[in-house]
Amino acid sequence: MATGFLFHERYLWHDPGSAILVVPCEGVHQPMPSAETAEGKRRIRNLVEAGGLSDHLVPLKPRLIAEADLLRFHTQDYLDDLKRIDKTGGVAGESVQFAAGGYEIARLSAGGVLSAMEAVLSGNVENAYALVRPPGHHAERDRARGFCLFANISVAIMAAQATLGVGRVAVVDWDVHHGNGTEQAFYDSADVLTISIHQDGNYPAETGGYDARGSGAGEGYNLNIPLPGGSGIGAYKAAFERAVLPALDAFEPDLIVIAAGFDANGFDPLARQMLDSETYRWMTARLMERAKDLCMGRLLAVHEGGYSEAYVPYCAMAMLEELSGQRSDISDPLQEVVAAWPGQDLQPHQQEAIERAIAGHPAVRERQAAQ
Repeated sequence: MATGFLFHERYLWHDPGSAILVVPCEGVHQPMPSAETAEGKRRIRNLVEAGGLSDHLVPLKPRLIAEADLLRFHTQDYLDDLKRIDKTGGVAGESVQFAAGGYEIARLSAGGVLSAMEAVLSGNVENAYALVRPPGHHAERDRARGFCLFANISVAIMAAQATLGVGRVAVVDWDVHHGNGTEQAFYDSADVLTISIHQDGNYPAETGGYDARGSGAGEGYNLNIPLPGGSGIGAYKAAFERAVLPALDAFEPDLIVIAAGFDANGFDPLARQMLDSETYRWMTARLMERAKDLCMGRLLAVHEGGYSEAYVPYCAMAMLEELSGQRSDISDPLQEVVAAWPGQDLQPHQQEAIERAIAGHPAVRERQAAQ
């Protein structure tokens, strides 16, 4: 198989300023980097090269996304506000700030996702990983949220549906935080299935509930799986087997997109879940199987969150190895440690959460029963 790898040095130049983890520094605080730094992404890129995996990947080049494509989802007033802030830098929204020049880098991030999607849909590659920055799944129609300026995946899907003839697209968001922006973009659509597995009550605290199932034509095409804090390998595998995979089978997409945040790992400072790198490999393999059965293998992974600079690269490397069918000589020195933590098996309260998530989705329950 041919696997594309999209990256650009300018992604590392995005400057989210100083913050106390997620809150921009104001008043008397010792300056420190935001939780969303370039270093974790740089270490992913370096690990891919050091492990020799880059020799087996097809390099993909990003481009600046057209503002007309951004306007398929975002409002003109919002773009004008970002361009105004871009002159000097500043706070753009909830837990979002950027230095001067960040607007163009954000356009390059969104354009990178669209370029990678085009490569997959054209057949130039079977699957791809877009290592982009800033991330996108929290950005809403008219505001920045959670480190995200543009809804990278959403605007790429809308552009592809409008210009490339792709029909049904499924988004599987395994970032530990709810994919609120993606949900908003397609809440009324029957052409995009949005699935979000996230830590219950984390961020955004007011979104991601069981009862948000879509509206109008989109009723039943939004599936939230809010897992309790402390969920680990068993809970995520059960969520995949009981909810995610049956939902994909029922929907039969033409393309599967992974919102690939790696912040459900056991060392992330902004979450309380317990995944190891091998679970990301396992989830990738399951989605590749479904993509092969349902949509000719067409699968795109787009980088979102993940704030453990030490551990995220091993999680991303496991995913990329699985996508490409190549194993490197890189080993995860912490995988056995995480996998051995108490509570990694599926717990009763986690099982209850998964069953509650699918209770309002008849198509998922029917497909599940058929398996």
